Amino acid sequence: MTSDQHPSGPAAPAGDALDRLGLAGPATTDPPPSRGERSARRRGRRRRRRVVATLVAALVVFVGVPALVLGVGAGYLVHLARTWDDGATTIRAAFPAEADRPAPVDDGALHVLLLGSDTRDAGASGRSDSMMLVHLPADRSAAYVMSIMRDTWVDVPGHGMAKINAAYSWGGVPLTVQTVEQLLQTRIDHVAEVDFAGFEAMTDALGGVDVVSERTFRAGGHEFVRGENHLDGEQALAFVRERKSFAEADHQRVRNQQAFVRGLVGGVLDRHTLTDPAALSAFVAATADHVAVDAGLTPTRMAEIAWSARGLRPSDLSTFTMATSGGGTSADGQSYVSFDVDRLYALREALRDDTVADYLAGASSASPAG
Repeated sequence: MTSDQHPSGPAAPAGDALDRLGLAGPATTDPPPSRGERSARRRGRRRRRRVVATLVAALVVFVGVPALVLGVGAGYLVHLARTWDDGATTIRAAFPAEADRPAPVDDGALHVLLLGSDTRDAGASGRSDSMMLVHLPADRSAAYVMSIMRDTWVDVPGHGMAKINAAYSWGGVPLTVQTVEQLLQTRIDHVAEVDFAGFEAMTDALGGVDVVSERTFRAGGHEFVRGENHLDGEQALAFVRERKSFAEADHQRVRNQQAFVRGLVGGVLDRHTLTDPAALSAFVAATADHVAVDAGLTPTRMAEIAWSARGLRPSDLSTFTMATSGGGTSADGQSYVSFDVDRLYALREALRDDTVADYLAGASSASPAG
């Protein structure tokens, strides 16, 4: 997104932004409503809150750059909300019991867990092939997306040592959140889950996505060259799922998934997309059919996040992978990936102190990309 997409002049107060989005109701001197009217209004508010929250969650949380919401007018946002509601899914029980979670920290930073799944049953057990943590620092100066290798050997609460994606298989989203929170000692604020077919649909809705590949390889009958590739949906799906073509297998696949996320963000925030109502509607509809989000996102909260991060651009997005230190074989013959203990301690500290930029600057095993 370029600077000419933002209103000129001083930034409006957050309250004014909420008013323009229709999320902060005006005071009224009308007579008090009847009991029936109050009941109807409560139902309407609950409905509206769920609709707008799920829309904003998908566009803000999954893409990882909240500025998109502010690229459209309030009236058109309502249209997008209705489009989203036709296909969106809410994960009703996305988090573990409060007693099993890190205490909330009111420091302004935001942590969102993104899960790539092969199941369309939101929140259900299955197989999680992709796991990313989005960190938005308190000052919203950047967005960081950290991949966690699916074969990382960790302690899964109640089950003992196992690959981290086993948590999803055993307990769906809640156990996955609990496992990640225990590993990182960081509280997850929100969760978004996408099935891999969604990558194909979202890519086609944008008319293709430009992705920079580190390698030349073939997958799914498609040829990918080193450097920039313009991918349609079928090619994008093959690109993010391939691992057998690489000596580094899942490590390279994770980097390809990160490259796709950067390309997707760039495509969504491109001025041609933001100024084309048909393209934006098509993207929202395609996303809604494949994304599920937690139910704890209120419209006011999400609008505040969007407003606070309105200055973010695709170049402010950095991707990296949680540091590993080789692999091993479990007693029952499973091959796994070991995390780097020293780097994990440093990562925990960086997430706690909101100093991820400093962590990346000093981490030789991390691979940030903007």
